[in-house]
Amino acid sequence: MPEHNWSQRLSPSIFTHKTKDQDIERYHLLRRNLVLLMTAVTIIPLTLMALINYHQYQSGLKEEIVSPMQVLASKTKHTFELFLGEKLSNVRFIASAYSIDVLKTRDGLNYIFRALKNEFRGFVDLGLIDCKGIQVNYAGPYDLIKKNYSEQSWYHEVKIRGIYISDVFMGYRKFPHIAIAVHITEGDCDGWVLRATIDTVIFDNLIASMLLDPSSDAFLINDNGELQTNSKFYGEVLSKCPFNPPPGNYGSYVTEEKDPEGLSVISVYTHFDKLRYSLVFINPKSVILKKWFVLKSEMFFVYIFSTLFIIIVIFKSTGILVKKTRESDERREMAYRELEHSQKLSSIGRLAAGVAHEINNPLAIINEKAGLMKDLIERHENFPLNERFIKLTISIQSSVERCKNITQRLLGFARRMEIQFEVLDVNDVLKEVLTFLEKEYIYRNIEVVLQLAEELPKISSDMGQLQQVFLNIISNAIAAIDNNGAISITTWEKDAETIAISIQDNGTGMSEETLKHIFEPFFTTKKGYGTGLGLAITYGIVKKLGGDIKVESKENIGTTFYLYLLKQPKQ
Repeated sequence: MPEHNWSQRLSPSIFTHKTKDQDIERYHLLRRNLVLLMTAVTIIPLTLMALINYHQYQSGLKEEIVSPMQVLASKTKHTFELFLGEKLSNVRFIASAYSIDVLKTRDGLNYIFRALKNEFRGFVDLGLIDCKGIQVNYAGPYDLIKKNYSEQSWYHEVKIRGIYISDVFMGYRKFPHIAIAVHITEGDCDGWVLRATIDTVIFDNLIASMLLDPSSDAFLINDNGELQTNSKFYGEVLSKCPFNPPPGNYGSYVTEEKDPEGLSVISVYTHFDKLRYSLVFINPKSVILKKWFVLKSEMFFVYIFSTLFIIIVIFKSTGILVKKTRESDERREMAYRELEHSQKLSSIGRLAAGVAHEINNPLAIINEKAGLMKDLIERHENFPLNERFIKLTISIQSSVERCKNITQRLLGFARRMEIQFEVLDVNDVLKEVLTFLEKEYIYRNIEVVLQLAEELPKISSDMGQLQQVFLNIISNAIAAIDNNGAISITTWEKDAETIAISIQDNGTGMSEETLKHIFEPFFTTKKGYGTGLGLAITYGIVKKLGGDIKVESKENIGTTFYLYLLKQPKQ
């Protein structure tokens, strides 16, 4: 019969000490401290590393994305500057290559304009303005001869600086264009100006050559923040730019800002070196950092998974560690208690040996004198009260024999008795012991249930000492239960080397405190008549036979003794 069938409803073995509340709290505190320490040691560095990598990668990725934007904007700005520089060079070449007399003739200016338009794209018209600001000659699709520019600010600027490139404007032409003017000093007039207008459709072509993403935008603005080219998302040419350009007219600037729709964007402002233009490159932050957001999500999940995994491992490992520590403490405590118990047995044994020897001598004298008295009385048949004295001497000798048995038991407890091994059947030994106690348990109407394994292997052991073990335990069981109680005796083969016996009663049971001391010599719960040596001797015999004994008990439920005996003990 399996051992656990008897242990389902009973408390742990006597050798598994019940942990007190403070001990439980101590182990809980130890585990909590270990969890907190290990969590801090692992999670804090992991978190710091994740945060540092997060910011470093974010900065690096942003730099990696923003730098190409700056490079692209700078290249496009350079292309614009080359284009406008080329147009300015064209006008300057005409002004220096042809005299005022040629430029003043209508045919000459028309010829020059046609050649200019055929060789260089973008020119809309060409006009000559005298020193009074009057356009004296014009080649182009409009009738602008005699137009007076003397009050225009650009006219005065070109006379002072020598050149002028205008912002984008609509003018008479009703389409966006720019004007390029150069100053000519020739003859008696010091204010000749050669002025050409250029279609800004080339600006849109240059921006289109940037090959922007559908979500990106680029456009030119002037110093007043007016769009000089059409924007895909933020207005048409000459409308007000919805962004606030950073101050300064040189270099490149990168800012993060909100567009009119509240969308976060990264803006690159690149100022032209010698012109009043700035190229604005707009890219939505969500598009730019899309890879970063994906990576951030992956990093977040990896971090959460790693943290949870670490916490689970910490809880599992600390639980195992504390459990092992607790088991080690319990084994150490059990070993200490067994050592203490052995020392008590040794001390009590030496005391018992001394007492037994001291008692045996007077007992021997009493027994010898009583025998002599009996012999003398039997020789004198006519001795008065012969029969009564014989009975008294027999009673003396019987009491001496009883004392002799007690002292022998004390001597057996004190020294290692010689064990006589023989092959025996434990079931038969149990049945024989029950015959000794049959009258008592039948008289008290106690039911004895035997569940003995039919094919229980025989073992090599000492029959007399086994009888004493079973007799002590069953006697205690009978004493612990009331009339009409029950005792159950079971045997089974535990494993290939061991057989097991359980003796269970439904008596009064024992408290945890009592369980700690039941194998100690002279400890008894039978106040007034118990010696306290029965279970101590039982324990010693079982250990000498190479076996083990355990007990489980609960108050008002009952007690179960488990005996484990080797089939072939080491001799």
